[in-house]
Amino acid sequence: MLFKRTILLIATAAVLSSGVDAQRSAPGGGARAIDPASLREWLAYIASDELQGREVYTEGLGLAASFIARHLRDWGVRPAGDDGTYFQTVKVLGVRNTGKSSVTIDVNGRRQTFADGDAIVLPANVGTRRVLTADDVLFVGYGAEIRSAGIDDYKSVDFAGKVVVWLGSQGPRDAGEDSYRLFAARTRAAIEKGAIAVVHPPYSASSAARGANPPGNPDEPASAGEDGRQQLRTGRRGRNPGTTVDFTVAGRFDVPVPPSVTAHDNFFEFLFSGAEVPYSRLNELAAERAPLPHFALTGVTLTFNISPEYSVVSTRLTRNVVGTVPGTDPKLKDTYVTFGAHYDHVGYESSGRASSFGNFGCPGQSRPEPRPGDIINNGADDDGTGTVALMAIARAFARGARPRRSLAFVWHTAEESGLLGSRYNADYPVVPNDKIIAQLNVDMIGRNRCDNAGEANTVYLVGSDRISTDLHNLSEDVNASLPRPMTLDYELNDPADPQSLYTRSDHYSYAEKGIPVIFYTTGLHRDYHFLTDEVDNIEWNKLARVTQLIYATGQRLANLQHAPARDNRGPRVGKERGGKIK
Repeated sequence: MLFKRTILLIATAAVLSSGVDAQRSAPGGGARAIDPASLREWLAYIASDELQGREVYTEGLGLAASFIARHLRDWGVRPAGDDGTYFQTVKVLGVRNTGKSSVTIDVNGRRQTFADGDAIVLPANVGTRRVLTADDVLFVGYGAEIRSAGIDDYKSVDFAGKVVVWLGSQGPRDAGEDSYRLFAARTRAAIEKGAIAVVHPPYSASSAARGANPPGNPDEPASAGEDGRQQLRTGRRGRNPGTTVDFTVAGRFDVPVPPSVTAHDNFFEFLFSGAEVPYSRLNELAAERAPLPHFALTGVTLTFNISPEYSVVSTRLTRNVVGTVPGTDPKLKDTYVTFGAHYDHVGYESSGRASSFGNFGCPGQSRPEPRPGDIINNGADDDGTGTVALMAIARAFARGARPRRSLAFVWHTAEESGLLGSRYNADYPVVPNDKIIAQLNVDMIGRNRCDNAGEANTVYLVGSDRISTDLHNLSEDVNASLPRPMTLDYELNDPADPQSLYTRSDHYSYAEKGIPVIFYTTGLHRDYHFLTDEVDNIEWNKLARVTQLIYATGQRLANLQHAPARDNRGPRVGKERGGKIK
């Protein structure tokens, strides 16, 4: 097993032999303690070949966990894990679903029932057993939201309480080829906007050829399962002989999940049998990628009979690293500002991965040439920089003036496998979710986006305005108060941004719980998820400055008298919309 005592001893020996003695060499606390030299020293180990790419369930990830925990102990950060340790065991379950769900359609007095596995397919993880009946059914064309192409099928649509239906696996003709993530996220987007269920066709082979990652691809973590909760499916019931696991999950799977139904022609033909435009015509338009109409399906009632039969057939264990710094205010110290980063990466290179594993979003650029014989994805920026930034912030608070509220730090495991560590902690939190006023997530903050030297002062913020306007405005104020303010760019926060970063890192697990979040990143680059993401490419001064900004934001939050209001106004539309919100 990964975390046996022998491996912990190996990790401790490795740290000692590296010459790192945090107690002797670390400066005091506060923002001045966040220095490039410490970040460089720690990242040299975290992103070294010795840790084998820090893939989940490997010895290398265990070594990284022990390295972090040792430093937390030396700095006086309190353990928040199991049995007084710095480790929260994350149970990753392989689950089999042998139940049989169905969907019944009533159209103007005519009724037909479609069983899961026949004309329809539901995700293996359909949540808890229940019956959902709805007569408010809305056809939204392609269900696409690509404002750069002037396409917004969700504009002025009230999704609350509605079943949403969309067609056209490839999307409209005018959509850009870089919009595949937005196509893959159509169902999730509708559910986030309040839809109680979504019905859609299968994703086509041509969609996949254009880059649309299927559920379970590690590069599209938050889209897996397309139901708003993480599912990494390794098989479909009854379709892969010998497959014993239908989905893999960390956290709860006994909660209601809005149904996401993949349907085929005979289902749609009956569903649209009373519609103003017949399905045959809609299907022709979708095949041509021509404009589709929008209309309500009147006289239609849908009944979703969700009947899972779950059995856990496998369990694997990995670990989050967790610690706290207590606050000083007697009335506020039981509330928290939490900080997160993932300390795992993708491990060894495998044949073919270089061309398919990870779209880096830099048009006109190609992958660099790796060192001869290199087979280890070191993940210096992803997310070695977030890992060491959190270490620096924890040290700064533990050794400096402590704020009124308490602070919690979580180094998440298995982000690359589908946000598993954060999913688990969001469902089984080390500090109560209702006591968390904000979560600050750090993932890839050590480079310039696409290596653009003009972005030396730029950091991208994602999600800051989606749940709490107060949080966004506080963040702006903190940055403006710094001796050298950074450029806060919100382009990647746009829900129509092709990279869809809001859903692709650990903050999303907490945002789904309604916790205000800010995700800090300096963007993707051509070394993303590749052998060449190495320490030599890190911009050390920029890494330190972004870390200091996150520290200052957490400090301001932790000293607030009142928690940021959760007005849930959603993201502002448009790229690069900066400044405070009135």
